[in-house]
Amino acid sequence: MEYITLNNGVKMPMAGIGTFLLTPDEAEASVLSALKCGYRLIDTANAYMNEKAVGRAMKASGLKREEIFFETKLWPSFYEQDDAVDKTLERLGTDYIDLLLIHQPAGNYIAGYRQMEKAYEEGKVKAIGLSNFNEEMIREILSICKVKPAILQTEVHPYSQEKELKAFLDKEGIVIQAWYPLGHGDKALIQEPLFGSLAEKYGKTNAQIILRWHIQNKNVVIPGSKNPEHIKDNFDLFDFSLTDEEMAQIAALDQKKRYYISTPDKLESYAKIVPPVDEQK
Repeated sequence: MEYITLNNGVKMPMAGIGTFLLTPDEAEASVLSALKCGYRLIDTANAYMNEKAVGRAMKASGLKREEIFFETKLWPSFYEQDDAVDKTLERLGTDYIDLLLIHQPAGNYIAGYRQMEKAYEEGKVKAIGLSNFNEEMIREILSICKVKPAILQTEVHPYSQEKELKAFLDKEGIVIQAWYPLGHGDKALIQEPLFGSLAEKYGKTNAQIILRWHIQNKNVVIPGSKNPEHIKDNFDLFDFSLTDEEMAQIAALDQKKRYYISTPDKLESYAKIVPPVDEQK
């Protein structure tokens, strides 16, 4: 396992498992499988409706709580609810969250950020950050924050490398965490001839080559899966390294091609959605 140190000194694993689109049963099984394979970073969110299941898996793993780096995300409809963090902790069955993010720049996200800062100051959260924010929105947060965001979780993969955004974040000491690190399963990306040749050279899969590129590019990755073999493979990244030339070849694949496009209409709709989190199984 490799780690990155966040701007507040907290150490975070570079590779973890995401639970987006997993049912509670799937999330519980996947997280338990991942922890048994050696994963120590787990990602979920209020809106995924599987926080309780993830909490059960962490307990069932037999690992001490401090051995697991756990992150979740506040949903916009909860930004102005003073007990949103406490309720999240209750669902997870834990006393603290290692990383808490604002899920979407929708609704009153300044209030949401203030709530996270308060939780950070109270020791309920070890680090805070943002998800799906663009540079302009990040600058807004930086202009008002008391606690600097440590992470930006956003779409990054070889077809959308976000080089300009990454350069800005590097200057601010904010780490990128990539969702869709494998390009949303785009076969054209996965089957790029370059990845095939590198996979043959290193005895790895194309997906492992892509994930290794992320790690060496200082992107934290959280690929999701409910397949135990894929979960195992997605963590088998730390026994080889790509050369500088190979990293440059992958950098040249950038097409600025995103699979998720945020729009004002989408953000407005997110602010109106109230996930029935109390009905989680």
